[in-house]
Amino acid sequence: MKFYDCRTAPSPRRVRIFAAEKGLQLQTIEVDLRSGEQFTAEFREINPDCTVPVLELDDGTRLTEVLAIFQYLEELHPEPALIGQTAEQRAIAMMWTLKVEQHGLAAMRDAFRNSAKGLEGHAMTGPIQYEQIPELAERGRKATTLFLERLDRRLADTEFIAGDYYSIADITALVFVEFAAWLKIGIPENAKNLQRWYEAAASRPVAAS
Repeated sequence: MKFYDCRTAPSPRRVRIFAAEKGLQLQTIEVDLRSGEQFTAEFREINPDCTVPVLELDDGTRLTEVLAIFQYLEELHPEPALIGQTAEQRAIAMMWTLKVEQHGLAAMRDAFRNSAKGLEGHAMTGPIQYEQIPELAERGRKATTLFLERLDRRLADTEFIAGDYYSIADITALVFVEFAAWLKIGIPENAKNLQRWYEAAASRPVAAS
């Protein structure tokens, strides 16, 4: 397998953490997003969406979505179980992972891509050019903060995002929280449950992957 990565991007980091939790070492090819390597003809052959991560299987099949990569690697290497061990656990882990994607990462993406100077003309990922909309950046920042508060409320009742075990929902939330901090959107001061969870998640040996 080959893993197309970018060390500075949040989405492939989710896969790196997942693989490290499994004790897997993936053959990695770095894609320089800053220089626009994802838009080259060579990389479009690999992923027409012009995004990372990509996991290329030995038969040439390419998985270009994080959740698909999670599912594939989980089935090949079921322990430790990061998508749950029962049907209910798997459903809840997937549900909360999607909530973090849709309400957290998506909001943060709007905040970042509609304000960063280096992304003028690239307010959305992919090969089609979209101009930045400053109002979307402001809305994204507000939505990011609101979702941090929602995670805090969720964690009042559970040790981890999906329940009493560490899962792909925690991996996704960790990347969300740390990228939000990079955008200077920190954990709210009164979010004690989220802070407790973050300290535990960030202290795991593979969290820096």
